[in-house]
Amino acid sequence: MYELELTSALYIALFAIVGAAMVLVTLLISRLLAPHNPTPGKLAVYECGEVPIGSTDVQFNVNYYLFGIMFVIFGVEVAFFFPWTVAFTALGLYGIIAVALFLIILLEGLLYAWSRGVLKWVY
Repeated sequence: MYELELTSALYIALFAIVGAAMVLVTLLISRLLAPHNPTPGKLAVYECGEVPIGSTDVQFNVNYYLFGIMFVIFGVEVAFFFPWTVAFTALGLYGIIAVALFLIILLEGLLYAWSRGVLKWVY
Protein backbone atom coordinates (compact mmCIF):
# COMPACT_ATOMS: atom_id res chain seq x y z
CA MET A 1 0.00 0.00 0.00
CA TYR A 2 2.84 2.38 0.87
CA GLU A 3 4.54 1.68 -2.47
CA LEU A 4 1.34 2.58 -4.30
CA GLU A 5 1.13 5.93 -2.50
CA LEU A 6 4.81 6.61 -3.20
CA THR A 7 4.34 5.73 -6.87
CA SER A 8 1.35 8.07 -7.09
CA ALA A 9 3.37 10.86 -5.46
CA LEU A 10 6.22 10.29 -7.92
CA TYR A 11 3.80 10.51 -10.84
CA ILE A 12 2.42 13.78 -9.52
CA ALA A 13 5.94 15.17 -8.97
CA LEU A 14 6.99 14.06 -12.45
CA PHE A 15 3.89 15.68 -13.93
CA ALA A 16 4.66 18.96 -12.14
CA ILE A 17 8.31 18.91 -13.21
CA VAL A 18 7.47 18.17 -16.85
CA GLY A 19 4.78 20.88 -16.83
CA ALA A 20 7.18 23.47 -15.40
CA ALA A 21 9.88 22.43 -17.87
CA MET A 22 7.48 22.84 -20.79
CA VAL A 23 6.57 26.34 -19.65
CA LEU A 24 10.23 27.32 -19.21
CA VAL A 25 11.26 25.87 -22.58
CA THR A 26 8.39 27.66 -24.32
CA LEU A 27 9.34 30.97 -22.72
CA LEU A 28 13.01 30.46 -23.60
CA ILE A 29 12.24 29.65 -27.24
CA SER A 30 9.94 32.66 -27.48
CA ARG A 31 12.62 34.90 -26.00
CA LEU A 32 15.28 33.62 -28.40
CA LEU A 33 13.24 33.61 -31.62
CA ALA A 34 10.91 36.60 -31.26
CA PRO A 35 12.14 39.88 -32.72
CA HIS A 36 12.74 42.62 -30.19
CA ASN A 37 12.05 45.92 -31.94
CA PRO A 38 10.58 48.49 -29.52
CA THR A 39 9.25 51.62 -31.17
CA PRO A 40 7.57 54.66 -29.60
CA GLY A 41 4.21 53.42 -30.88
CA LYS A 42 4.68 50.05 -29.21
CA LEU A 43 5.75 51.64 -25.96
CA ALA A 44 2.80 54.07 -25.85
CA VAL A 45 -0.01 53.56 -23.37
CA TYR A 46 -3.10 51.97 -24.91
CA GLU A 47 -6.51 52.99 -23.59
CA CYS A 48 -8.94 51.19 -25.90
CA GLY A 49 -7.94 53.30 -28.88
CA GLU A 50 -8.53 56.60 -27.10
CA VAL A 51 -5.99 59.29 -26.42
CA PRO A 52 -4.67 58.80 -22.85
CA ILE A 53 -6.00 61.32 -20.35
CA GLY A 54 -3.65 62.31 -17.55
CA SER A 55 -0.85 60.27 -16.06
CA THR A 56 -0.80 56.52 -16.51
CA ASP A 57 0.69 55.56 -13.16
CA VAL A 58 -2.21 56.46 -10.88
CA GLN A 59 -2.19 54.93 -7.43
CA PHE A 60 -5.51 53.46 -6.41
CA ASN A 61 -6.83 53.60 -2.89
CA VAL A 62 -5.92 50.46 -0.95
CA ASN A 63 -9.63 49.93 -0.19
CA TYR A 64 -10.14 48.80 -3.79
CA TYR A 65 -7.66 45.98 -3.26
CA LEU A 66 -9.00 44.99 0.15
CA PHE A 67 -12.56 44.96 -1.13
CA GLY A 68 -11.50 42.93 -4.17
CA ILE A 69 -9.62 40.40 -2.06
CA MET A 70 -12.61 40.02 0.24
CA PHE A 71 -14.86 39.50 -2.79
CA VAL A 72 -12.58 36.81 -4.21
CA ILE A 73 -12.18 35.03 -0.86
CA PHE A 74 -15.88 34.91 -0.10
CA GLY A 75 -16.73 34.07 -3.71
CA VAL A 76 -14.44 31.05 -3.63
CA GLU A 77 -15.76 29.97 -0.25
CA VAL A 78 -19.33 30.15 -1.49
CA ALA A 79 -18.29 27.81 -4.32
CA PHE A 80 -17.54 25.19 -1.65
CA PHE A 81 -21.23 25.14 -0.74
CA PHE A 82 -22.28 23.70 -4.10
CA PRO A 83 -20.99 20.14 -3.49
CA TRP A 84 -22.53 20.21 -0.04
CA THR A 85 -25.94 21.14 -1.40
CA VAL A 86 -25.75 18.37 -4.01
CA ALA A 87 -24.87 15.69 -1.43
CA PHE A 88 -26.85 17.12 1.49
CA THR A 89 -28.97 14.04 2.21
CA ALA A 90 -26.09 11.58 1.90
CA LEU A 91 -23.81 13.40 4.37
CA GLY A 92 -26.06 13.14 7.39
CA LEU A 93 -25.20 14.72 10.73
CA TYR A 94 -21.46 14.86 10.02
CA GLY A 95 -22.06 16.95 6.89
CA ILE A 96 -24.34 19.35 8.72
CA ILE A 97 -21.79 19.82 11.52
CA ALA A 98 -18.95 20.33 9.04
CA VAL A 99 -20.85 22.95 7.08
CA ALA A 100 -21.98 24.65 10.29
CA LEU A 101 -18.34 24.92 11.40
CA PHE A 102 -17.42 26.22 7.95
CA LEU A 103 -20.16 28.85 8.18
CA ILE A 104 -19.01 29.86 11.66
CA ILE A 105 -15.46 30.35 10.36
CA LEU A 106 -16.80 32.37 7.41
CA LEU A 107 -18.90 34.56 9.66
CA GLU A 108 -15.97 35.06 12.02
CA GLY A 109 -13.82 36.26 9.13
CA LEU A 110 -16.59 38.52 7.89
CA LEU A 111 -17.13 40.04 11.33
CA TYR A 112 -13.38 40.57 11.74
CA ALA A 113 -13.17 42.32 8.36
CA TRP A 114 -16.21 44.40 9.25
CA SER A 115 -14.74 45.41 12.62
CA ARG A 116 -11.46 46.41 10.94
CA GLY A 117 -13.35 48.65 8.51
CA VAL A 118 -12.48 46.70 5.36
CA LEU A 119 -16.09 46.72 4.19
CA LYS A 120 -16.56 50.45 4.81
CA TRP A 121 -16.22 52.20 1.49
CA VAL A 122 -14.23 55.44 1.64
CA TYR A 123 -14.52 57.93 -1.21
